[in-house]
Amino acid sequence: MIVSNKYSADCEQCFGLCCVALPYAKSSDFAFNKDGGTPCRNLQTDYRCGVHKNLRNKGFRGCTVYECFGAGQMISQVTYNGKDWRENPTLAKEMFDVFPIMQQLYEMLYYLNEALSNDDTQPIHKDLKHMVAETERLTMQDPKFLLELHVPTHRAFVNGLLLQTSELVRAKVKNNKEKNKQNKVLKGKDLIGANLRGASLIGDNLRGVLFIASDLRDADMRMTDLIGADFRDADLSGANLTGSIFLTQAQVNSANGDSNTKLPSTLNIPNHWLK
Repeated sequence: MIVSNKYSADCEQCFGLCCVALPYAKSSDFAFNKDGGTPCRNLQTDYRCGVHKNLRNKGFRGCTVYECFGAGQMISQVTYNGKDWRENPTLAKEMFDVFPIMQQLYEMLYYLNEALSNDDTQPIHKDLKHMVAETERLTMQDPKFLLELHVPTHRAFVNGLLLQTSELVRAKVKNNKEKNKQNKVLKGKDLIGANLRGASLIGDNLRGVLFIASDLRDADMRMTDLIGADFRDADLSGANLTGSIFLTQAQVNSANGDSNTKLPSTLNIPNHWLK
């Protein structure tokens, strides 16, 4: 599967929106508190992060697991036509308020395009293409329209197609697992700190599962639906996630693993896994 780079952050084309618009609290993920609409003290005048290469070591692990899916450059270069918030302070608050809305739309586009790239979704390709076109249309609207957009309503339509995608992709594997009485749908389950080493989860619906700090070493997670699954501090060493769907680089970055972890071809082994 090939997911377009159009739906990943291009920080060179963005005015550091995630470093300003979003709030965060001092924790294991962030070294200090920051209010929404306030620039991070690490943000430089050129809109680049002064500690980007050392975010984890400097206490900003949370920054390494955030993904705007391309919303930042869209707002910076298209919605506001290259007008930045420093030179145009009257636009700043509006720009920061539009950013999370655009981020949600671009996240949906990321998932929809992944669904389209999968051969198993041929039966719903027409519907997927229509939803991509409609979502892209929304991203091209002006700030006033976007601020009034009821995102949950549109997300519900998108999610219906993503659920169909999940069923189509996992169908063959699910049929092969019918004899396994222990196979359960884990959607929405709390598996924080669970010992799942070597578990056979192939073809399972793992949407929204909390795998925080779980032991998933050598687990078989092929052809699973991983949309929204929380892998913070989970150990994926040796796990096989090939063929899994709706897994993002941000989710992978939040986990631990090693060079033996098998990921979908569109994702990369994070640098901190190799140290």
